[in-house]
Amino acid sequence: MKTIVPDTSAVIISAISEILEKEDLDYPEIIVPEAVVCELEHQANANRSEGIAGLNELQHLQKLQYEGELSVSFKGKRPTNYDIKYAKSGEIDALIRDLARSEFATLLTNDKVQAETAKAQGIPVYYYKQKYVEKELSIAKFFDDETMSVHLKENVVPMAKKGTPGHIDFIKLSDEVFDYNMLEEIIDEIIEKARSDSKTYLESVKEGSFVVQSREYRISIAKPPFSEAIEITAVRPVADIDLDEYHLSDKLMDRINNNAEGILIAGSPGAGKSTFVQAIAKYYSKELNKIVKTMESPRDLQLPDEITQYAPLEGSMENTADVLLLVRPDYTIYDELRKNHDFNIFADMRLAGVGMIGVVHATRPIDAIQRIASRVELGVIPSIVDTSIYIEDGEIKSVYETKMTVKVPSGMKEADLARPVIEVRDFETGELKNEIYTYGEQTIVMDLDLVNNPSQSQNKSSVDNIAEKEILRRIKKYLPKKAKVDVEIVSPERANIYIPEDLVPKIIGKNGKRIAEIEEKIGISLGVEVISEKKNGKAFEIDIIHTKNQLILDLGRENGRSNFDILIEGEYLLTATTSKKGEVRIKNGIELSDFIIEAIEMGLEITAVKK
Repeated sequence: MKTIVPDTSAVIISAISEILEKEDLDYPEIIVPEAVVCELEHQANANRSEGIAGLNELQHLQKLQYEGELSVSFKGKRPTNYDIKYAKSGEIDALIRDLARSEFATLLTNDKVQAETAKAQGIPVYYYKQKYVEKELSIAKFFDDETMSVHLKENVVPMAKKGTPGHIDFIKLSDEVFDYNMLEEIIDEIIEKARSDSKTYLESVKEGSFVVQSREYRISIAKPPFSEAIEITAVRPVADIDLDEYHLSDKLMDRINNNAEGILIAGSPGAGKSTFVQAIAKYYSKELNKIVKTMESPRDLQLPDEITQYAPLEGSMENTADVLLLVRPDYTIYDELRKNHDFNIFADMRLAGVGMIGVVHATRPIDAIQRIASRVELGVIPSIVDTSIYIEDGEIKSVYETKMTVKVPSGMKEADLARPVIEVRDFETGELKNEIYTYGEQTIVMDLDLVNNPSQSQNKSSVDNIAEKEILRRIKKYLPKKAKVDVEIVSPERANIYIPEDLVPKIIGKNGKRIAEIEEKIGISLGVEVISEKKNGKAFEIDIIHTKNQLILDLGRENGRSNFDILIEGEYLLTATTSKKGEVRIKNGIELSDFIIEAIEMGLEITAVKK
């Protein structure tokens, strides 16, 4: 092996330097293809660590040449735009093989396909397979038993989150500020480990962003232009808990053992969702002897070897789901349901008969069910999700179950308003917590605490507010876009519509057919009342209602959501915007309300002028 032509893969891993250290070569001639230099330069310009590593290796070879250890020359043609465009098809590799053939040299490569192709063409090949040496990442030194995550950023001291879910502190690890070069060395080490360690994966590679799963560490790397500076965030689970340590009730354990087929695990970031998912996955696999698989991106759950962890196949979870349907697992864990296609895949697999466990970010117990309710048909929700478990501070705070029934939704009274309703009940107590149903074209997720215990400051229930919005939306379909229109629920059986006089015929319709049609669709009777706007610039006297807590200036519903100057005996007092009912409310006890009360007692005229 007197003359060597290395390809790009061999230069990047410093194969020549390593061979020279291990083997006694007598002044070998190294011919570096210009195609290799071009490819390394392109990678370095894109801020990819492989390009920098390769250029550093070529500089080291120049140093060895200066010391008389070898000779280095650069030959071959630079790749054309066509070669670069079809690089993945092997055009650049072909240029390198052509040079090795013409120079009667040995091709040095770390690429198995390149080696086999060269052999097929009769070119001498040295396939250098880099031996992996187990070495812990340098970022691991920042972790101890209580460290959840480490945060490194350019020109900032290293920081870490320590503690347990619900009891987390953000602390400084040292006073040493990390500069650009220090972080680049850490990144190069991480990327190199991903190439050589079978348990380290590059889960995502985009311009300026890398996500690496290295054994128990999930590492996110951000670089310009994606971020303004280099940032490395490493996350590691701090707890490995068995399911029995959660002290679940006998009722819930029976559910998990026998009936739960569609489970959502919900909670805020850092609440302990992943820890619980790991516990339930191990329980299904070891205790119940079930076949368990996972769908993760990145694959950061810490699970026993019996459980296979799948990433997106060719970048698509749909492809992963297709494979899993052929594998036929008893349960599949879908880690991180975020986008529409995630929920759709979860629903499709569940409806195909696969037991599904989904992980969802949520701040309330109902949020997980609400997120899936907005993406699938209402009637199939109980078939997709039968159990929802909410985690907070590492503990199970609530468990909900879903069932379908036909009833009049809570807060409505007319029997003909009965419809299919998804009831969400507390699993342990059976208490009805939420109802999910359609109203018009909307999907409503109703909190029963708001229906049964409305706030004292509210004059209407949440159901009334939703009904008003739905009626207003339907009415506006028949009116000009800028028409002034308002709706008010006056009883469970009736609502009033307030519109200008000239638009009344559009709502009533010929022989009252249109309003009858609207009433039939909505399910309550409608009254139509005329509003007439007062002309701009003309002052008019206003009514004032004095209650225990406030003064209410009543300018009339026809002047709702408008700006007015309020005057006392023609002298300016204030400018206010009315509510949709045409009211301005002023709190008692402030100087402004005292001034108005004094004017009333003195019999002074209080008027308003529309701006």
